[in-house]
Amino acid sequence: MDIEKDYIKLIFGLKMKQVRMQKNLSLFGLAKLTNLSKSYLNEIEKGKKYPKADKILLLCKHLDVTYDQMVSLKLDNNLSPIGEILKSGILKEIPLELFGIQEADLIDIIANAPAKVNAFISTIIEIAQHYNLSRESFFLAALRSYQEAHSNYFEDLEEKVIAFSKSFQINLDSKISIEELEAILKEEHEYNIKEIAFTDQEALGDLRSIYVPKSKTLLLSTEIDAPQKAFILAKEIAYNYLKISDRLLTFSWIKFENFDQVLNNFYASYFAGALILPRKLVVDKINSFLENENPKPEEFVQLIESFEVSPESFYQRLTNLLPKDFQLKNLFFLRLSHKIGSDFYQINKELHITHQQEPHANETNEHYCRRWVSVKTIDEAIKQNKPHFFDAQISSYANSGNEYLVFSSATKDPFLHDTIRSISVGILINPTMKKKFKLIDGKPLVKRIVGVTCETCAVKDCLERAAPPIVLERKKRHENTDAVVQQFMNQYS
Repeated sequence: MDIEKDYIKLIFGLKMKQVRMQKNLSLFGLAKLTNLSKSYLNEIEKGKKYPKADKILLLCKHLDVTYDQMVSLKLDNNLSPIGEILKSGILKEIPLELFGIQEADLIDIIANAPAKVNAFISTIIEIAQHYNLSRESFFLAALRSYQEAHSNYFEDLEEKVIAFSKSFQINLDSKISIEELEAILKEEHEYNIKEIAFTDQEALGDLRSIYVPKSKTLLLSTEIDAPQKAFILAKEIAYNYLKISDRLLTFSWIKFENFDQVLNNFYASYFAGALILPRKLVVDKINSFLENENPKPEEFVQLIESFEVSPESFYQRLTNLLPKDFQLKNLFFLRLSHKIGSDFYQINKELHITHQQEPHANETNEHYCRRWVSVKTIDEAIKQNKPHFFDAQISSYANSGNEYLVFSSATKDPFLHDTIRSISVGILINPTMKKKFKLIDGKPLVKRIVGVTCETCAVKDCLERAAPPIVLERKKRHENTDAVVQQFMNQYS
């Protein structure tokens, strides 16, 4: 697809439509004036066709504009934000059809939009620039929306894992071994698998694998543990079985060239997770765990370790299966990281199923609530020097009144030195949830009143507070001022 030619056609169509509407002229009316078909004019305005010079002159005559005005790529202030979006090519990179949107329809909506909608587009661009929103961040946000729209459960990928297991005679009632994963890659897909010390090259220190397509060589870091190795191998199998060619070549990723790579990376990761953590096996073990009304924390750790996967892989799999198999559609997933010795905790991955659950990432450098179990597990993992520290609590949010059962596991970050991260899943407590989780009323669970950030939190006498509630206080001052203003308005009206 020639993006430059497409851009020229779209700009011409937008300008023609704008001029026509300014003249209060319908497509039917313009067709009558020019003796051009209405369908042809409609295709021009949608950016599908670019008229020849004689037809442009004809249109200019009846629209009372000059030829140069019409063919110029310069847009007036009302349409300039649209021009920025079209010129950036971002609409070409994101598969809008995943969200049930056709590019032509979106452009049509934008073109019909009044100044307020264009101002909204400009605001989005400004916010992205203000928060230094990278292209990769934008793609990941789009992917997250796609996951949330499907409750993070994809039946077609689950079925492909089952089809794969039958084709390769894999028993999904038990965990697949690393040896079996390696054998499939070597014998079926002719892979060369080599382990090398990435740490010998400082620039490669954070990587765990590199795939070289030309020689079908998979380079694995000698630093990875068994769960990481299994996931990488399963992901390579996914790329081959799903016939994905436009893919990332490193783990973890360095950059995305386009949205297809983001989506394909997700598909391969989902397939790998479903292969290593088979749906029926996971569901059966979770049900068994839930039968215990007073489980001990170490029992949940044993549940995770029984699959020989990383806590992150297990918690990610929960976000697939809890909405589908347990009808728990109000939950969140958080990955929180903390540099040892620093005062900040950062959310670097999140997912919200059904609604925007609490908590959620805040990009204003405010301090996340220190009462979160996500923070507590990190602190305890550091204090007790444990490779895996698990805890759970009921988090009651002061502002909304919502309560969540939150499971959290803290481990060393495999990609960053001197960094601990916690992986958490929070499930909204409601009648449906209570029927599934009898342990909700168990003695070991602690209920804590929590906020989102210290700066916005109304909890008084909080010993864990890391900053005063300045944002909340400012909001209250403005509300008080507004109340007094309203009194004067009423008095002197």
